[in-house]
Amino acid sequence: MPRWLKALPLVLATATLSIIAASCNSTSQARIRFVHAIQDADALDIDFNSTKKITDIAFTNVQPSSGYIVVPNGLVTIEGFLASTETEAFSVSNVKLVAGNEYTVVATGFDVNTNGVVILTPVDNNTEPPNGVIDFRVINASPSTPGPLDIYIQQSQVQGLTPPATISAIPYEQTSKYLPEPYNTNGGGYTVYVCTAGSTIPIFSQNIPVGGSNEGSIRTLILTDQPNVDELNPQLVVLNDLN
Repeated sequence: MPRWLKALPLVLATATLSIIAASCNSTSQARIRFVHAIQDADALDIDFNSTKKITDIAFTNVQPSSGYIVVPNGLVTIEGFLASTETEAFSVSNVKLVAGNEYTVVATGFDVNTNGVVILTPVDNNTEPPNGVIDFRVINASPSTPGPLDIYIQQSQVQGLTPPATISAIPYEQTSKYLPEPYNTNGGGYTVYVCTAGSTIPIFSQNIPVGGSNEGSIRTLILTDQPNVDELNPQLVVLNDLN
């Protein structure tokens, strides 16, 4: 038998393993969406391990506008640069991103120096809830929040706040669990009330129209500072995760 025919099975096996390895690599990376919540920073470009992944993102904006982008997994260095420049705004090392997970990556804190920024990396769960259920999650990315916060999420026609809160005493840098609420058949959506922990006097409230009776929906609500002001922003960042 010619020598090249004897070698053919080995060549085919090697090629097959290479294809499998490439396929596994393409499906085992981390996927993220990025939220700019650094109140004293202008529009930014964002690098992951020195590769630009996000460009010209403004305060309280999210990129991509829908879905996710692929980024390196493991212990990652995330850097922010003033948009379209080489001027570094921040650098945070050892951000853990696990292959196969989807994340809402939130940059918060202060751009007073390159060490003043905090990176939050809550893992997303985009499994569709049952029909007529709205899953809410809250991320507290407001460094100037007046202590831990109670969050009430009520159907819009409900008046007054009665403890316990939907989410109790959520501090800065923390993310709540996903909390299911029944679809509001009144059609007016929900009102989110933000209070200091233990109080039923709202700091602010916001209406969230969402969902339908024939599908399950998910929303992520993000608390931030006001732009260039060391105070809680009276406007939530609302991410339409699903439906």
